[in-house]
Amino acid sequence: MTSFHDLGLTGFDEALSALGWKAPTPIQMKAVPFILKGQDLIAMAQTGSGKTGAFVLPILKRLTSCAFEHQEKAAPAVLILVPTRELAKQIDDCVCALAQGQSVTTVLLIGGESGLKQSRALQKPVDIVIATPGRLLDHISRGGLTLKAIRFLVLDEADRMLDMGFLPDISKILHECNKNRQSLLFSATLSPEIDTLAQKLLKNPICVRIHANRQAEGIEEKIYRVPKSEKATFLRDLIVDNGWEQVLVFTRLKTGADKLAKHLIEDGFTVDRLHGDRTQAARSRALESFKSHAIRILVATDVAARGLDITQLPVVINFDVPVHPEDYIHRIGRTARAGLTGIAVTLVDKTEGRALEAIEKLLEKKFILETPSVYQAYFEEPIHIDEPARKPVKPKKPQKGKNSKDKGSKKPKKTIEAFDYVLPDFS
Repeated sequence: MTSFHDLGLTGFDEALSALGWKAPTPIQMKAVPFILKGQDLIAMAQTGSGKTGAFVLPILKRLTSCAFEHQEKAAPAVLILVPTRELAKQIDDCVCALAQGQSVTTVLLIGGESGLKQSRALQKPVDIVIATPGRLLDHISRGGLTLKAIRFLVLDEADRMLDMGFLPDISKILHECNKNRQSLLFSATLSPEIDTLAQKLLKNPICVRIHANRQAEGIEEKIYRVPKSEKATFLRDLIVDNGWEQVLVFTRLKTGADKLAKHLIEDGFTVDRLHGDRTQAARSRALESFKSHAIRILVATDVAARGLDITQLPVVINFDVPVHPEDYIHRIGRTARAGLTGIAVTLVDKTEGRALEAIEKLLEKKFILETPSVYQAYFEEPIHIDEPARKPVKPKKPQKGKNSKDKGSKKPKKTIEAFDYVLPDFS
């Protein structure tokens, strides 16, 4: 078995032991040697694969070794750019844990936190900056930060950053960075947009791929057909019947998260919410309460799909099928992390068939749909799908002097509204 020492990562024994990292993951084994050699890299790996360690460990090794001389100690040498605050905090925790006993300083630049405190932190020597694009550019525009000494640039969750519309900000940041740098791009998916970004960012890159999009190792996936109006009740029964004590539930909308959380609280569960309309302090409290088991259920939107590292999370539930199929990967990737096992449940109503098909296409597999017996009749009712639904024709008023029984006396036939899409029966 390959060890961290075999990869050239010496000096981290105590930190690795404290984190419970016994052996390198596949992405670490593939990526670390190239990063240690100073080569640009594009890595395709799903969440939970150990990709944070894949770039943090070799960067720390090079940063603290004699082979790398940091010319401008007052300016940061490492920039790690991420799409969300939660992911930024997770990476900051990882860097601090792995850098124990080493003279490495970090600063976290994210929205929702005091900009003044961040500015004060930047006045001191900093080695590593971990940031979201907007807050980073804010500090640069104020003259409180320069990226001219950057030697290592990491774009983590690059596909998510593009989905969130950060490409213009990323372009500005690249313009500010030292051109003589090593660049690393990590993404769960490969798209034309990612390819274009890689061409701008990387020089003669090495590409490594670890089952991106295809594998859900250790995850038991269950798909239930449930009417939209019954999802909350079914979710409640599912949690109670299985005795799940820690459940992360994903909804599509922030309003949906609030509504579901209220419903679950009324059912007697301890619940909190995690979405973009909540303050950073409230989001942090909700996450910490969930991690410490102070609450049983955390209801979140896709802001939480990436960047959450919750130890031994047993269950993830998709209350709504995600609009973007890639988000399914990131949602269920919150469970079965670091070689553990977990359960991912998705509730599908009649309007979500196309979204489910898109996920199947991405994963290149067919799901087995289970329809609870109580909802069998609902999904088996006849529905006209050959033609679009037509508005009923109003009867004409009977004309005077004519037989009203012949004209205008019949009621219009009742039509059945067609759903946008009917789920195929894959069973």
